[in-house]
Amino acid sequence: MKKEELSYIYLILFHAFLGALVYVLPIISKVYTLIIFVFGVYYIVKKKNKNNEVLIMSAYVVSVEVLLRMTDGVILSEFGKYSILIFMFLGMIYSGFSKNAFLYWVFLTLLIPGIIISILSMNFETDLRKAIAFNISGPVCLGISSIYCYQRKIAFDRLKGVITTFSLPLVSIVVYLFLYTPSVRDVVTGTQSNFETSGGFGPNQVSTILGLGIFIFFVQLLLNSKSRLLQIINAGFVLVFAFRGIVTFSRGGVMTAVLMIFLLMTVLYFQANLNTKPKMGLIIILSFLAGLGVWGYSSMQTGGLINKRYANQDATGREKKSQFSGREELMQSELQIFFDNPVLGAGVGRGKEIREEVTGNVVASHNEITRMLAEHGSLGLIDLMILLFTPLLLFVDSRQNLLLLSFLAFWLLTINHAAMRLAAPAFVYALSLLKVYIEEIDTIPKETEMKNGDAIFH
Repeated sequence: MKKEELSYIYLILFHAFLGALVYVLPIISKVYTLIIFVFGVYYIVKKKNKNNEVLIMSAYVVSVEVLLRMTDGVILSEFGKYSILIFMFLGMIYSGFSKNAFLYWVFLTLLIPGIIISILSMNFETDLRKAIAFNISGPVCLGISSIYCYQRKIAFDRLKGVITTFSLPLVSIVVYLFLYTPSVRDVVTGTQSNFETSGGFGPNQVSTILGLGIFIFFVQLLLNSKSRLLQIINAGFVLVFAFRGIVTFSRGGVMTAVLMIFLLMTVLYFQANLNTKPKMGLIIILSFLAGLGVWGYSSMQTGGLINKRYANQDATGREKKSQFSGREELMQSELQIFFDNPVLGAGVGRGKEIREEVTGNVVASHNEITRMLAEHGSLGLIDLMILLFTPLLLFVDSRQNLLLLSFLAFWLLTINHAAMRLAAPAFVYALSLLKVYIEEIDTIPKETEMKNGDAIFH
């Protein structure tokens, strides 16, 4: 076994141990938070970001954020986004950014009027700093990350290294979840999102990161497993993450993972030569059968309640009135705010205030698209168009970033059901802007061939 394969296995074991340690001694979580940040700054400064160490550390923060939150390890609620912002600024100091990233400077500039309106109009009893930071830190993190990543050249092998980094803290999360809820059957009593199977944390956010885990380990299996042992390990994690994601009873993360995998396989199919396409067909069939197996096991463990959840039924089998757990009403209220303030919007954080004034309900937005429209007006609409169409145009120009469409889909679907509570959609979106190239063709596994050596595939 090669040295890098052994290193990967050792790192997996270390992070499995870490997940157990944090469960037994939650105080370790706060210590670990400080270690991650201090080491990240030291690592980037020492290496002078010569090999995009910023991306490695940011990927690690994205994956570990949910674990730190569910164990009260974060010192600041937006630790993930703030850490990534600092890492990105350090990266820009050492290796600059593309002058062609002006669209993302426009994106950030168009956020400013909403902040000003918020400062001038927000209620006195509202904590202005928290209200603005809660709603604007995600878009700002996305904008700065995008400026750093825009058309930045990166070897495909380095991108695989970023994927590997994503995978490590995810192992800690899944170990923690199994220790927190060793028996799913004992805690599932209805079809609502389940906090017990989500480590006592928000099921929506846990589902999001577990869905990302399904995709990350699928990529590891498909593109980064050069030995049979690694294939078994990574395939096992795909199944484990699928099961734990399903039993959160929060559908968004799992459905997002399925679409991401579908887009990846579609891109690979059109990149593949005639000899490779039959292998892809076999993988699609095996993936489908494995998915059925995981679903069947999940159904057994939940007494069939998961079937009712995805059929939008309650525990008795009755059809629920809302298809999206009441999010339709939130979206409608935000669209109404947009229609009432079509030019500059109501101001950052004002959507929640206006909802409370009109309905008496204090509910934060779950949908970043309608929130941007409500709070930034037509400027928010322009920003959303920039975010959606720029990666698509880059994909048309060059298709060596095989994961581009999957990254874009993760951002788009996640902000539709979980807004930008986590740093994940901001950073993963930025990865879709990288200019990927194949560095060393001879590192590609022999059993795989793709057109022009653009990709690897098991």
